[in-house]
Amino acid sequence: MRRVYDGKGAHPIPFASSKGVGSPPARSGSRSRSRSPQGTRALSMSAFWDLIYSRGRRGFGMLNKSIPAVVAWILLAALPSPASGEVVIPTFQPRLPFSTVFKGKDKFDRLVAKAVRQNWRELPIGERTARVGAALLGTPYVNYTLELDDRIESPSANFNGLDCWTFYEVSLAFARMLRVKDGDYSPEDLLALIELERYRGGHCTGSFLSRMHFLEEVFANNGARGLSVNPTSQMGGVRLSRNITEMTAAWKSYRYLHHNPGLLPEMARIQDRVSSLPVYHIPRDRVAGAERLIQTGDIIAITSRDKSGYTSHVGIAVRKPDGVHFMHASSRRSSGRKVILDGRISEYLNRSSDHYGIIVYRPLDVR
Repeated sequence: MRRVYDGKGAHPIPFASSKGVGSPPARSGSRSRSRSPQGTRALSMSAFWDLIYSRGRRGFGMLNKSIPAVVAWILLAALPSPASGEVVIPTFQPRLPFSTVFKGKDKFDRLVAKAVRQNWRELPIGERTARVGAALLGTPYVNYTLELDDRIESPSANFNGLDCWTFYEVSLAFARMLRVKDGDYSPEDLLALIELERYRGGHCTGSFLSRMHFLEEVFANNGARGLSVNPTSQMGGVRLSRNITEMTAAWKSYRYLHHNPGLLPEMARIQDRVSSLPVYHIPRDRVAGAERLIQTGDIIAITSRDKSGYTSHVGIAVRKPDGVHFMHASSRRSSGRKVILDGRISEYLNRSSDHYGIIVYRPLDVR
């Protein structure tokens, strides 16, 4: 997915508490929770992904040269989706001024008050995510909200303006926050959960390259850590092959890469690793039939015909009596350049010849 419209293995750091950032490590019974018994399985899956990543390719033609990667893919497919994994929520550690990394505190506070008053905490994760997204309807579409500094990368959130990617991230992180804490919610709590979703292994190192810049890597990395499942192939999805080049091809469009061209070789290697991922999508002509399997709160990524990337847009599924509607931050002037609840996803796809299909990503609660 192009970040021109913008914009972790677990580390033993505690979740941001009401006492503020830098609280001592959580003790038994505190808010920093890890997932139980399936931690070993999650680590095993992470190892499989490491194997896949070590086998960069540039198309199906090299699959016969990457037998270990193929074996890893088969083993991954055979493993049940993790219901839980060893997940440690990081403490938000500010690397830039707080006024830079968090904007819209008044809106955050109003959203917290509404969520508490209406007891969103008791809703399933999908319904909770969609409820948060609906509360953000009308938020202006704003590009480049993640481009905060020439060199330093930091988790961030901007309630005053969202793009399609940050809309889904903020909605999901806020929904998870309501469940991992009993109350006394703070911006630091939200930023910790954004870090968990946005950064490789759930950890921001301060480097631009620790952020995952492709939805396909986000889906794979978070799935391997027990944070999500990807039911796309079971919904009739077919394999999609791409040779990812978009970040290095348009590197001058990205503030961090423009000021740090020395990052380009490693970014190229990341692109190769993402190109090697087993990505499935539901072709556009099959989406209407698959809508019955999509749940409210599923994250829907729109695949593109452009061979330099997999996806071009992302939003949240909302089930209605007539089908699954698409809630997203739209950059179109005809839609008001804001967060909207659009029509059915199958109808949305037919509006552009570039819309190729969808990937369905189903986040899980952090337990």
